[in-house]
Amino acid sequence: MKFLEVSDIDCYYGAKKVLEKVNFSVDKGEFFGVIGPNGSGKTTLLRCISGVLRQRSGVLRVNGLNVHTLGEKEIAKNIAVVPQAPVISFSFTALEIVMMGRNPHISRFRMENEKDYKIAENAMELTHVKHLASRSIDTLSGGELQRVIIARALAQEPKLLLLDEPTVHLDISHQLEIMELIRKLNRNKEITVVAVFHDLNLAAQYCNRLMLLDSGKVSSIGTPHNVLTPENIRKTYHVDVLVKEHPLSSSLYVIPFSPAVQRLTSGQKSVHIICGGGSGVQLMKVLHGKRYNVTVGVLNVLDSDYEVAVALGIPTVEEAPFSRITDETYERNLELILNSDMVVVANAFFGEGNLLNLKATKTALDHHIPVILVESTPFSERNFAGREGEKLYNSIRERAKLVQRPEDVRRVIG
Repeated sequence: MKFLEVSDIDCYYGAKKVLEKVNFSVDKGEFFGVIGPNGSGKTTLLRCISGVLRQRSGVLRVNGLNVHTLGEKEIAKNIAVVPQAPVISFSFTALEIVMMGRNPHISRFRMENEKDYKIAENAMELTHVKHLASRSIDTLSGGELQRVIIARALAQEPKLLLLDEPTVHLDISHQLEIMELIRKLNRNKEITVVAVFHDLNLAAQYCNRLMLLDSGKVSSIGTPHNVLTPENIRKTYHVDVLVKEHPLSSSLYVIPFSPAVQRLTSGQKSVHIICGGGSGVQLMKVLHGKRYNVTVGVLNVLDSDYEVAVALGIPTVEEAPFSRITDETYERNLELILNSDMVVVANAFFGEGNLLNLKATKTALDHHIPVILVESTPFSERNFAGREGEKLYNSIRERAKLVQRPEDVRRVIG
């Protein structure tokens, strides 16, 4: 018997059907993720599972129990919910919030006892918020408040934990902190988790299986490798992506990109920049929007140059963080280069991971596309690719135009 069984449910808001024939199951102790575009029915699904919204048809069972035959207290003993944006109207302390999780276990005529406080205290220890017990929630950071809300859910002693985009309002450090906490609870406490994710990369990193919703219907279900394919994402999100294995965690990493060549403005010179590690920031600022179509690549996601290119809306060929340039991204980068009027190589560091950028630059020269080298410091100080890097760079340098500063590039391009 599956721990959570969702059988052919239809859900409506008034006359509007939001979920149609949704059918899936979750094993006990599984970390199950629900993904999909805005309006695909993710939050509605959690509302149905938690008993807040009753489905028009189909059956929902948790641990063999039909959710909609249970009273509110019985549901709360089995299912806890961590909402996307918790709304708390009064200045309760963190301990008071966590103690609210004990309400399903306290009868109408009984006050909280030592056992209830012990369970709440344990929940706060697990979520590392015990030191916040006397603090008003008005004084807590976003990450602290989210951990308090998770502690409240744990105090319910649930068998199933539902989370609606648990990291959506948090910065990256707090996102990872919360996700590691949830995974630890899932593994050590054997709490079954069903979580809605906006971030596909977090979903891929933490979930055993994923379900992709599209317009209220199940589009795909399975392991992250089966669900997070470029075809599935293109069909559902209407965006092209690269899907790769992260070199450190081996989890999938989804990199969105746009068809850069089609976004260029006709009649303007096209300049492709090879850079990395911040070496291209000034070049992008000098050339972007100055009568030039600018493209950039290949850059690792999280590279400082990548962040600037994204902020400026410059079409960019991306590679996964800390990864070598693959044949696939090399070919995409080469396509941009061969559609450019000129290539500019920034005063960047080159190693084995990005040496293919120099290879692509040499190919540009072979196709009679001019190359400008920004050489603020000698290549010998920036070369981490050994003899091969030196040979390749010198072969480019013999045929390229040299400038010392990024500001000089505009003068050479004309």
